[in-house]
Parts: sequence; C-alpha cells; structure tokens
Amino acid sequence: MRAVVQRVSSAEVRVAGDVVGSIGPGMLLLLGVHETDTPAIATKVAAKILALRIFEDGDGKMNLALEAVGGAVLCVSQFTLYADVRRGNRPSFAQAANGETAQPLYEHFCAEIQRAGIRCERGIFGADMQVRLENDGPVTVIIDSADLETPRR
Repeated sequence: MRAVVQRVSSAEVRVAGDVVGSIGPGMLLLLGVHETDTPAIATKVAAKILALRIFEDGDGKMNLALEAVGGAVLCVSQFTLYADVRRGNRPSFAQAANGETAQPLYEHFCAEIQRAGIRCERGIFGADMQVRLENDGPVTVIIDSADLETPRR
C-alpha cells in the first residue's frame, strides 16, 4: 500500500462537478493498493498515518498528530501510485490491485481511520475525480507499506 499524505488547510474531491467529499484542516491522502496487500497491511498503514506528527505545536515544531489538532482526512483512491516506468514511456500498472481486490481494502483503510475517531471523507472509488487542495506548509510525506518492514539504519 502506498499513501501520499499531504497536510492541508482544506481539500475537496469532485465527481462530475459535484463535491463528494471535503475537509478543512487535516490530511489529504492519495491511497494506492498493491496486488498483494491485505487488511492487516491496510490497518498498519492507517495506524502509521494517524500517528504521524506533522502538525505544528505551539513552538512551531512538527510535533502533533492529526487527533491532537482536531483534523480530518480526505482519502482518495489512486491506483497510479503503483506506476512502473522502468521501461518505455507508458506506465505499467501491473502491480496495482484490480478494483475487486482494491476497493474492499480501500474501504477497510477508511474504516480504520474512522474507528480511531477521525472524520474520514472519501472520493468515489474508480471514478474520474478532480481533487482541489490547499497545501499547508507544504508538508508531503510518502508512506510505502514495504518500507514499514525495513529496519532504520
């Protein structure tokens, strides 16, 4: 599972011109599901994101997690995070899970965010979506579940 986490002042996602999800301060998550991902991996990635201390404390240091600042999440599925561009110029998405596999894991991930008491707005899985955001910082972090298993040096 891969997630692009962006600290935002606000974000919204539209489908066919209609807003289907919007938040004020919090995180915009672009979430890609790998063909080998499991519910356990989705739970682990959600927990890592919820624990990220990317919000500023009273001293201006990135020291607070989402819950501490009362932020929300806007989660948008994005299979293109598994683009393989090693050969040629047309990306291959062979590592991305198909919709039948990815959608339940996306839903499981979002449910984990909500289970923690965080409001989790969503895009519409598989739809053509337009995402608007106002980056705060900007602060952008990329999380890959494969990296969570690798020890730090």
